[in-house]
Amino acid sequence: MKFLLNKIAAVLAFIIGAMAIFAGGKVLLGVLPDYYVISWLPPYNFLLGVISAFFAAALIWKNHPFAMPFALAIFSSHAVVMLILQTAYRHVVAPDSVAAMTARLATWLAILALLTYNRLAQARRRM
Repeated sequence: MKFLLNKIAAVLAFIIGAMAIFAGGKVLLGVLPDYYVISWLPPYNFLLGVISAFFAAALIWKNHPFAMPFALAIFSSHAVVMLILQTAYRHVVAPDSVAAMTARLATWLAILALLTYNRLAQARRRM
């Protein structure tokens, strides 16, 4: 049970990253959806998907000291992009893009909660 929460968080990071790789990769390969695509958003999604699925998930799985800062950085990055989409691109952003970013934010918030709970539990055991 000691690192079960980290394993769950790592699987979530891998899944949400793989979904971003798939979504961003399709557009980068020329499979365009039937709505306006903001030019910088697919590369961002693809890059953060790779970082999430392969780097963050591995750090979280291993309970590495950089797992929490990495997760915070990814969540913060998604939050900033969501803020940009909701302000500067409010009239042109596709509802699907907002929904996908909302799902990423919710998933990374859950990952952060799991990591935080695990750290608190570990700290209590050391007392």
